[in-house]
Amino acid sequence: MIRKISPVFTLVGFCTSFVVSAQITAGGQDSTGLNPVISSVPFAAFTPDARSAALGDAGAALSPDANSVYWGAAKLAQATKSYGVAFSYTPWLRNITEDMYFAYLSAFKKINKNQAVGVSLMYFDHGVFQARNTFGQLLGDYYSNEFYASIAYSRKLTDKFSLGLNLKYINSNLGGGVQVMGGSALKAGQTAAGDISAFYQTENIDEGTGKGWNYSGGLMIQNIGGKVNYGGTESGFIPTTFKLGGAATRHIDPYNKITFTLDLNKLMVPSPGAKNAKTQGSIAAMFSSFGDAPGGAKEELREFMISAGTEYWYNEVFAVRLGYFSEAKTKGDRKYFTVGFGARIQQRYGIDFAYLMPQKQGSPLANTFRVSLVIDMFKKAVDTAVDTEE
Repeated sequence: MIRKISPVFTLVGFCTSFVVSAQITAGGQDSTGLNPVISSVPFAAFTPDARSAALGDAGAALSPDANSVYWGAAKLAQATKSYGVAFSYTPWLRNITEDMYFAYLSAFKKINKNQAVGVSLMYFDHGVFQARNTFGQLLGDYYSNEFYASIAYSRKLTDKFSLGLNLKYINSNLGGGVQVMGGSALKAGQTAAGDISAFYQTENIDEGTGKGWNYSGGLMIQNIGGKVNYGGTESGFIPTTFKLGGAATRHIDPYNKITFTLDLNKLMVPSPGAKNAKTQGSIAAMFSSFGDAPGGAKEELREFMISAGTEYWYNEVFAVRLGYFSEAKTKGDRKYFTVGFGARIQQRYGIDFAYLMPQKQGSPLANTFRVSLVIDMFKKAVDTAVDTEE
């Protein structure tokens, strides 16, 4: 018996020619009636931080912090802090395995009032696996892991609008050279990718009463890049994702505020059963992904995932969060509620926690939690430096 089953999901990029082509019919559906959009290296689109995870995986329009390197580098230039660091840890598929996890480290620094830079590292550890061939013969144990590293740049174009760019290197070492079908070695998949993002926010707060509204919007195309190949004849698409989000924050008084946020997400890779899916390049597939579903416009709409959440803060010291994530039944049927909290000390040091509750029993995502540590710092000389540089 294989000690874990989770590699099945991650090995999709390598097994496309053997699995997808066998299961997907001419009509675009498998034998179960499902037609999920599948990509290689799915970890590159995992929600890394506990704050967004507690809000149903919504984060495109949230206020800027160090995790904005993932959620849209455009937000970094509009951060109110001078620099920040965040670290997140998530045990993964806890109902299936005990030694799988991913961790995310990110940091940013304001260069001046209009520019900022950031870096990040995501590491996904699959643990040690026992490999067997199709006849059940033991091939040996192997260590499996994936990671990406990125650098980001952000600049304000106006006081309310900014753009951002994030460049990353992705490495997916699923088998460590284990011999697979036909005696070939499973190589590490590698590629370069990038994110482009835009962010807009406006604020209308009465200085006397502390009451008012903040509105923000974020747009990002994430993981634009080449395909991943594990040594086979075919390559898999990475999870290029379209993200559009909005948020509204009501300042009830100087001590209380509540934020409502909503994200729409769509994988910009070919739908199963789409014409020329295997021969398309990454860029061509991005544009055709909005109209290639075999079921037409109705199926295309089902490929959008919805994330929604509500966050309440008291005096910038304590926060509670609720969220919901929804995916169409035929596209994966992931539906879950999320809850979480956050705490800050002197608005500098903080901790966030999120817990996921699947809508269906028996989900492998049950008991998933995330923990994030956050450090945000002011630098008193930043405005002086801005004047000097500009």
